[in-house]
Amino acid sequence: MHELCAGRENGGKPFIDVKGLVKHYPLKAGLFSTKAEKVHAVNGVSLSIERGKTHGLVGESGSGKTTTARLLLRVMEPDAGEFSFGDTQNVFTLEPGELKKIRRRMQYIFQDPYASLNPKMQVRDIVTEPLRYREAFPRGRGAGEEVSLIAGRLLERVGLSARDVRKYPHEFSGGQRQRLCIARALAGKPEFIVCDEPVSSLDVSIQSQILNLLLDIQKEEEISCLFIAHNLAVVFYLSDYVSVMYAGRIVEASPSRVLAAHARHPYTRLLLEAMPGGAKKEGSRASDSGETPSLIHLPRGCAFSSRCPLKKPACAETSPPLVEKEPGRFLACFEA
Repeated sequence: MHELCAGRENGGKPFIDVKGLVKHYPLKAGLFSTKAEKVHAVNGVSLSIERGKTHGLVGESGSGKTTTARLLLRVMEPDAGEFSFGDTQNVFTLEPGELKKIRRRMQYIFQDPYASLNPKMQVRDIVTEPLRYREAFPRGRGAGEEVSLIAGRLLERVGLSARDVRKYPHEFSGGQRQRLCIARALAGKPEFIVCDEPVSSLDVSIQSQILNLLLDIQKEEEISCLFIAHNLAVVFYLSDYVSVMYAGRIVEASPSRVLAAHARHPYTRLLLEAMPGGAKKEGSRASDSGETPSLIHLPRGCAFSSRCPLKKPACAETSPPLVEKEPGRFLACFEA
């Protein structure tokens, strides 16, 4: 099993190590199907992240990025795979009591800051919510003032005012709400944060502010981060290492700067061309129909072959494995 990693120190074990992650959603037989089928959402994903590093996960909608993230936090259970986290050998085998302790060290920043904040809760209660599951959370007489002080410090950490602790989410703009989500994530002093397209719903002028905030916090706190997006420019800016997903699989993985300059997989090149100002090579998109394969009936061969300008007859028959072409560079393509 190959390790796709943002780099490691002294040849040691990565802080986050995921191997062979699989998730298939069962579908019941219905009007147009006489047998139960499955949606092959994630199909053998492996990745690694060093402490304090960011691993970018990029791909079109429906490629399996968010499912991968939710599996790591065990919001849903995987069908197969291993996930080691620090000294914990396999998070997927932990019992509820042990899992609760591990989850305290992880946080999730959602895509939509409007939907991920409780409109009936004051900001001080929202951002300190992760602390309520810890024994050290202030309780008893005078606890309210102490909670407000903690919340105020968190707000100032993300560029908001401590005076806002008594406000409600509707009193903030979209960018400010995402700062509240970041403050909430930081409250529990996490070692691992999943950022699931945290800027895609924000104005472009606000996106850079949030990205720079995430970058500063991640470096200062040495937090390991899985950053999910469909925008390659954003991923390159924030990530040390990038994995490209297509139809539930990783098709290319490489250090961020190397991938930006020398992408090899036809799908990665297609994503690069779609970026604003992306250079388009003659004939490179000639075979692209723009249609992704069904995740219920995956093709026998390469899932990208119907859109690929490099396809050969063998590509329709055999799915290329993800192999290490150069140190730290992985590719799943017969022709690239």
